[in-house]
Amino acid sequence: MSIAVTSHITPCRFYGEGAWRASSAEAASDVFDPSTGEIIGRVPHLTAAEVDATVRAAHEAFRSWRNVSPFVRARYLFKYRELLDRHRDDIARGITREHGKTLEDARGSVQRGIEVVEFACGIPTLLMGETLEQVSGGVDCYSVRQPLGVCVGITPFNFPVMVPLWMLPLAIACGNTFVLKPSDKVPHTAQRLVELLYEAGLPPSVVSLVHGGPAQVEALIDHPLVRAVSIVGSTAAASSVYARAAARGKRVQALGGAKNHMVALPDADVERTVDSIIGSAFGSAGQRCMAGSVLIAVGDAADRLLPRLVARAGAMRVDAGTCEGVEMGPMITADQRRRAESYIDIGVGEGAVLALDGRRNAPRSGGFFLGATILDHVKPGMRVARDEIFGPVLSIVRVDTLDDALALIAQSPMGNAAVIFTRDAGSIRTFVREADAGMIGVNVGVPVPVAVFPFSGWKQSFFGDLHAHGKDGVRFYTASKIVTSRVSR
Repeated sequence: MSIAVTSHITPCRFYGEGAWRASSAEAASDVFDPSTGEIIGRVPHLTAAEVDATVRAAHEAFRSWRNVSPFVRARYLFKYRELLDRHRDDIARGITREHGKTLEDARGSVQRGIEVVEFACGIPTLLMGETLEQVSGGVDCYSVRQPLGVCVGITPFNFPVMVPLWMLPLAIACGNTFVLKPSDKVPHTAQRLVELLYEAGLPPSVVSLVHGGPAQVEALIDHPLVRAVSIVGSTAAASSVYARAAARGKRVQALGGAKNHMVALPDADVERTVDSIIGSAFGSAGQRCMAGSVLIAVGDAADRLLPRLVARAGAMRVDAGTCEGVEMGPMITADQRRRAESYIDIGVGEGAVLALDGRRNAPRSGGFFLGATILDHVKPGMRVARDEIFGPVLSIVRVDTLDDALALIAQSPMGNAAVIFTRDAGSIRTFVREADAGMIGVNVGVPVPVAVFPFSGWKQSFFGDLHAHGKDGVRFYTASKIVTSRVSR
């Protein structure tokens, strides 16, 4: 594939020291339109001095921002929410251009991000402490929640709006300042998010934007003025950031990878279950940590579901996310596509049956496309059953009983989500109680919690104590202070 010359492309700006700036860094990387393979931008890898100056400016801004009333902070977020809503279609189109996902999928992710902003608008109530008077003679005790300082968010390519909005609204609502380091694959969307914040009137350097790769991430983690780090990435990236940041005494919230299981019992409604599996396994080309990548079929469930599943997945329209009627867009890069394709060969080599080959159902000209792929008769020890592929590849494992399915879920080192499809109330109750994952779906393919609940991955899908958004998010971005007070008359 030929690649366009990049000399005419202006590198992305960053926001530091209270202004939009062009980086002086020589290092940069290309940004692609995944649907065409064309280069659409250049993202600079900021110099160490630029990262340091940005953090120091955020620290200075924190001195005054922490003293702004929570009601006033909420008003900025109300304005921000209205701007996001007004520009949601343009934002969604920006996501599709950089990431490749369908416009429908992009719009849905923008909405889920806006819901966290709406939750953060309730910060005056969310920050309220507790009081107990007369704990001893003339002594009262109460608690307050106070901001930490400079907080950092390291966000992935697959949700360029939703994941940053899991973090920054709550961080700044709690009185912190925030430095966003987005994936270098989707920098323009992050830039637009920050532009709208300042259009809402936010004071300078309350939110900053830096670009780069691993070196810039390490510089942020190591910076002595950074107090907390949030990351969403692979398990390897999350565990590495967690270890590095925790060793430096920082608060860490590290969301890692996943290998999510969907369990189908013989009594499952075929049409609804197939639709849910298609959306879960192949939505966003399988590039999300809540994708259902393993279907555990109990008893004869596979024989009932597979013909309809293959027909439905094989008929999916795979094309650019802006095309009318498209159901799945491209993968983010050529390397990501090659990796997913390699797992198809690995699965077949290990003995799986290739029920649907997505390599045959993708546009041939340009772009990083791969169609929906289904591997049947996968055994639990195979790599396609264990590894996070992060692509549109569904593995079907056949077992005899629900207990067998629960045992397979328990064996997985990751524990983001698990889903059951059935009409049997007893099986549902057993599954909800015993499935070894933090987010459970009952006849729901993608059980992402709404903003008022935390995103609760378990095991190697999460490193830390307090999860993203919900009340956990408020606790993560604040320190609890307990006051014991005796006041003389």
